[in-house]
Amino acid sequence: MSLVLDSAAQDLLFREARTANSFSDEPVTEEQVQAIYDLVKYGPTAFNQTPLRITLVRSPEARERLVKHLAEGNQAKTAAAPLVAILAADNEFHEELPALLPHFPQAKDMFFAERPVREQSALLNAALQAAYFIVGIRAAGLAAGPMTGADLAGIQKAFLDADHTPLMIVNIGKPGEDAWFPRSPRLAFDEVVTTV
Repeated sequence: MSLVLDSAAQDLLFREARTANSFSDEPVTEEQVQAIYDLVKYGPTAFNQTPLRITLVRSPEARERLVKHLAEGNQAKTAAAPLVAILAADNEFHEELPALLPHFPQAKDMFFAERPVREQSALLNAALQAAYFIVGIRAAGLAAGPMTGADLAGIQKAFLDADHTPLMIVNIGKPGEDAWFPRSPRLAFDEVVTTV
């Protein structure tokens, strides 16, 4: 094997990991979420931007408001998950660039003065950060259930503002009974990689 990461860690993060569809009742603590974020914040992004915003939905009232915006097949598992996170892109991320990119603070105005450019960059880089977040959940020994089957515009109105674009909802917790669907196929190396 050509990888430095040991086999057990590879299984935990990728080969054995799946999208969870049910969860145990064990709570997900604030400390666990903090540890996940403190690990995944180091994932690379363009210009070191950090557009991902995470809204933790913990209260029963907020959960009820969220669930009604989800596709029918996602409602019950979200209502029962120990923790739910709304992942969104902050389209005003550029305001933090002078602090995050101290060697090139002019990047804020040089590259991101126009809103459409910011929105495109925020979506791409927040999606990268969302993927890191999912891998971080797995690294914490938890399971993630990311979903895009939702009325994202409704979620934006109910939980965010016009400067934040929702990307997905992620259920988080220890896997429950029958949490996994069978592993779906993946494309082979030769179907994906081209050498020129």
